[in-house]
Amino acid sequence: MNGRPVLFGSSLKNKGMGIQLSFQLLVAIITAVLVLTALSMSRGISQAPKLVEKQTQISSLSSCNFYSGKWVFDNQSRPLYNGTNCSFMDDGMACQKFGRKNLNYLYWKWQPNDCDLPRFNATAMLEKLRNKRVVYVGDSLNRNQWVSMVCILESEIPSHLKYVNYNGSLVTFKAIEYNATIDFYWAPLLVESNCDDPSYHRVEERIVRIDSIEKHARIWKDADVLVFNSYLWWRLNLKVLWGSFESANAKYEYLGMLRTYELGLQTWADWLDTHVNRTKTRVFFVSLSPTHNRGEDWGKANGQNCYDETEPISNREYWGSDSDPKMMKLVEVAIKKLNEKSGFKVELLNITQLSEYRKEGHSSIYRKHWDPLTKEQLANPSSYADCIHWCLPGVPDIWNHFLYAHLLYL
Repeated sequence: MNGRPVLFGSSLKNKGMGIQLSFQLLVAIITAVLVLTALSMSRGISQAPKLVEKQTQISSLSSCNFYSGKWVFDNQSRPLYNGTNCSFMDDGMACQKFGRKNLNYLYWKWQPNDCDLPRFNATAMLEKLRNKRVVYVGDSLNRNQWVSMVCILESEIPSHLKYVNYNGSLVTFKAIEYNATIDFYWAPLLVESNCDDPSYHRVEERIVRIDSIEKHARIWKDADVLVFNSYLWWRLNLKVLWGSFESANAKYEYLGMLRTYELGLQTWADWLDTHVNRTKTRVFFVSLSPTHNRGEDWGKANGQNCYDETEPISNREYWGSDSDPKMMKLVEVAIKKLNEKSGFKVELLNITQLSEYRKEGHSSIYRKHWDPLTKEQLANPSSYADCIHWCLPGVPDIWNHFLYAHLLYL
């Protein structure tokens, strides 16, 4: 034959090597698939107990009354954050900063009778709130709770990935990496009033426009989580306005505290029913936060208050005289009616009784005083003690712990 010789032996050898390599590759692929499958199954098996554990915890929490229990001193897991390091602490709540020496108030943990609350995991909460907006709506006590939540969460966020913005009645905390927004909106009566300016609301005659809420509600209409409160401001003798503040034909009348509160709650509930996307938004109402202005309620002399208190109240039956059960009942009725009418669910965070015990947890004299104190006040510290708002860290942290349990487990 002419030309290059055909090397039959070399061709067969190469073909055999190709088959061998293909077989080895096939074996390697099958081995890899088996290893990956085994790892996946192993991971599934290892995660199964955790899944069962979480399901068990959810079942336990869903049948638990969070609000029946006791305060337990715990200096291991409390406080949830270092208040002196919180970038956005409010000076009205920064008791350590303003000289409080007895710090036992930091270490009380609420222990429900029927279950253990899940540990508050700030990172898990931020993940839950990724791409979401939470709005706390109400008075300065709701702001107290908002500051608590911000301090809990911001400790897990680098300084360049968080900020707070102030815009009139709206204060915004932003966790940039999570695109999570946690707002506070000042609306002490929820509906429109002449007390709606966040800085200048101490008016001589307080007027409420009882059937008007849209001025406020348009700001928080798109929220994923709404947390409302409103109580103390209704305790005053409010004048009800029918019509607008600008109208010359507006009518005014006094309806009494309970009736006025009932009408305000009805306006709030009607707005929720009409405007809130119930498949997207979860709505909470925080029950009244107790004050401790009357020391005689827990055995002190008349005229004394929370000033110089260092221990919680141990009497399980204690109920302060400034906490009105009839007003609490009106909230429960409004929530129940809304659910019966249209299936709209508002979840009540019933923080009143457990907070009643914490007479020592208030800001008292350990806060910034925006007006100079007089000689008479300095001679009698109880005269300027704030027995309404709470030190942080402190009591509002447990209110947010309940919110955390609801959002992540219920």
